[in-house]
Amino acid sequence: MLNYQRTIPTKLYFGKGQISHLEEALKSFGKNVLLTYGGGSIKKIGLYDEVMKILNEGGFNVTELSGIDPNPRIESVTEGVRICREKDIDVILAVGGGSTLDCSKAIAVGTYYEGDDMWEMVVNAEGIAEKAVPLVTILTLSATGSEYDGGGVISNMNTNQKLGRSYTYPAVSICDPTYTFSVSPYQTAAGSADIMSHIMEDYFSRTDDSDLSDGIAETILRSVMKNCPIAIKEPDNYSARANLMTNSSIACSGIPAYGKQETGWPCHAMEHELSAFYDITHGVGLAILTPRWMRHILAKDSTATGRFVKFARNVMGLDGEDEAKLALAGIDALEEYFKSTGIPMTLTELGIDEEHFEVMADHANEEGYLKDAYVALTNEDIIQIYKACL
Repeated sequence: MLNYQRTIPTKLYFGKGQISHLEEALKSFGKNVLLTYGGGSIKKIGLYDEVMKILNEGGFNVTELSGIDPNPRIESVTEGVRICREKDIDVILAVGGGSTLDCSKAIAVGTYYEGDDMWEMVVNAEGIAEKAVPLVTILTLSATGSEYDGGGVISNMNTNQKLGRSYTYPAVSICDPTYTFSVSPYQTAAGSADIMSHIMEDYFSRTDDSDLSDGIAETILRSVMKNCPIAIKEPDNYSARANLMTNSSIACSGIPAYGKQETGWPCHAMEHELSAFYDITHGVGLAILTPRWMRHILAKDSTATGRFVKFARNVMGLDGEDEAKLALAGIDALEEYFKSTGIPMTLTELGIDEEHFEVMADHANEEGYLKDAYVALTNEDIIQIYKACL
């Protein structure tokens, strides 16, 4: 078990009615609020009106930034920074899913960036994110875990780049499962696949003696596979939605990786290229890639067999004496689970061919980034994994 350190400064309010803490959370930072949100779903479910009532009664000065895309664009970051600077914004209130939260984190840091080129800020964010506008979030989708971490992913569709960077943690996050009742079956499945990927990226590590991390990871994976189908069939099942929301927050918090060797998150590196070129749903891309990545690395390095056997037994509930067969059976079972939730399981179904695979592999493995993954990946490995997804 390796040394580790972790600080999570976010104050998280979880459960029905926790929006009652919104006014006090915002007031501690000031009166000038930038309200960020996406395509308008918060208006359809009545959350926008609920938020505006609280803001108006609290005497806040509100400026809105709407239309943040599912894969948040650099243009929204640039506009948000402009507003923050011109309106002297004291606090950003992000209402939505991970894309809105990610974009708002970049805005929070970009406001204090010495320059106007926000893509340059994104590229260099790891070295500059020392000061940020305070951020308060209200979550409406269980997926990315952005409500409880400091990271964010921003896309530049002009350059076909999608970059994940560390920005800033939310100061306060309000997580009410009832706000996810209206999430569609497709997005529920995709978000759940994202949660699972956050876990599996760290679970498949060369560290085998971090019992707490493995136990948390396995529990979250089983919980997602139990509750996602329930939420799809019964959208307003509070218990299912609550468990998925809690799983989301913890999965990407770093807690399930305590004491484990870093992996570089290979499936995320590969999927970010898919999203950058084709603007697909992140969780769907991860669900398509993960079983193919698993089969590829298992065939490449037999020393991975033990970890896949543990996954098959402790997560997928399988058993058997032949470990090689059991390892593959666990991967097959995972793929069948994804299919059962309605996720398309090939890139062909999404209209994607192999035209850009070489360039995508170059980007995903820039400067040999994935040489230290659970099983090292070369550009050719990545291309072969993409092709297996067709």
